[in-house]
Amino acid sequence: MPLVIFAAAASTSMSGTFVKIRRDTLNSHAIVIAGTVSRSNYITDEAMRLMVNSDIEEKSASNSYRVLVFNDMSLCISDTNRTETGKILVIPEVISALSGTDSQNLQTFGNVVYAASPVKNENSQVIGAVLIISSIADIFEPIADIENRLIYFVAIIFVLTTLFVFFVSKLYISPLRSIMETVRKMSQGHLNIRTEVKGRDEFAEMGFAFNTMAEKLEMVEQTREEFVSNVSHELKTPLSSIKVLSESVLLQENVPAEMYTEFLQDINSEIDRMTFIVNDLLTLVKLDRREVAINFQPTDINGLIMDILKRMLPIAKQKGIKILFEEEKSVTADVDEMKLSLAISNLVENAVKYTHDEGTVRVRVDADHQNAFITVSDTGIGISEDEQPKIFNRFYRVDKTRDRETGGTGLGLAITHATALLHNGSIRVSSRENEGSTFIVRIPLHQTPR
Repeated sequence: MPLVIFAAAASTSMSGTFVKIRRDTLNSHAIVIAGTVSRSNYITDEAMRLMVNSDIEEKSASNSYRVLVFNDMSLCISDTNRTETGKILVIPEVISALSGTDSQNLQTFGNVVYAASPVKNENSQVIGAVLIISSIADIFEPIADIENRLIYFVAIIFVLTTLFVFFVSKLYISPLRSIMETVRKMSQGHLNIRTEVKGRDEFAEMGFAFNTMAEKLEMVEQTREEFVSNVSHELKTPLSSIKVLSESVLLQENVPAEMYTEFLQDINSEIDRMTFIVNDLLTLVKLDRREVAINFQPTDINGLIMDILKRMLPIAKQKGIKILFEEEKSVTADVDEMKLSLAISNLVENAVKYTHDEGTVRVRVDADHQNAFITVSDTGIGISEDEQPKIFNRFYRVDKTRDRETGGTGLGLAITHATALLHNGSIRVSSRENEGSTFIVRIPLHQTPR
């Protein structure tokens, strides 16, 4: 459409310009001839008229236009075509010239231009008029040729533009269709589907972002399935133990009271274990949903850590493990003391459990102008690089060889991770096998009100 408008405007502009040039040229010629007529007394002196006619006819022939000379009564006294001589003609341009005004006009019908100029005597009185009539067909022929060329050009550009738009649209719509197809399949449960990413444009970035989202959704689904499986396994084990112990007592006759007592103690231990698992699961669910009430209060972090270490000291002494507390700064932060205490206790307890006898556990407190840092490091069994991304998963245990000998529910690190997030902080780990592990918990010194 812009090309069509441009072509039409260009054609109109060219036509108007060429016609204006022709009208101005004819008007100039009319003025010149009018001056010649005036100086030679052409209108009143017939002898001079015969002499001047040859000059007028020469100009008429050389410029391809018709010249008519009128007196002040609009009587045609000379016509280079010799058809209107002796006739009174009422022509608007002549009437205008006889009133003393130069006049030009384009007669659309027949494509003819009229230009008239008054003839004045030495007293500046109008005594006649000169009219020049010229065809402008020669102007429209090249313009028509240019218009045809513009039409062909516009048609070619239209075809090329249509093809270009078609292929470009297909190029851009194709990845969108691919993404939509992938979305449709994922909505049907096929979370392993990925969209193909090509190039480096915005659609490639969209495809990459979508694939990343799909991977996370698949990971969430896998985590959910693993979680259900782990919960089932963790609860099935104590239930199986309870069932075996109960049947052992029920299927035997005359069982000694001591055996009853021993079996009931074992059953009670398994029930306690199930209770711990269920309580930890409920805590995790509340932390994940942010349903648990959190009470941020300015808390002495150094004092909180010292209380935790005092509780852990008897367990450490049984294994000959040294617990060292390093206070780089006296730190006060806005935290929920009970929840943070539980999270750090899990880290210290794991450090003691997985450190060899006569080993060392270090707890360090430091801070900058924005965050508090609590570091728990040990000289224990360490964690392989492959396992480090998984240690905050629920029920994940690094020390599979000991199974449950070390105790716990396998949810401690998951609770610690959730607690750090609840405090708008983070937790990271660095470790090497058989060299020990280091956990760093970052907590903002001041919490922004929610």
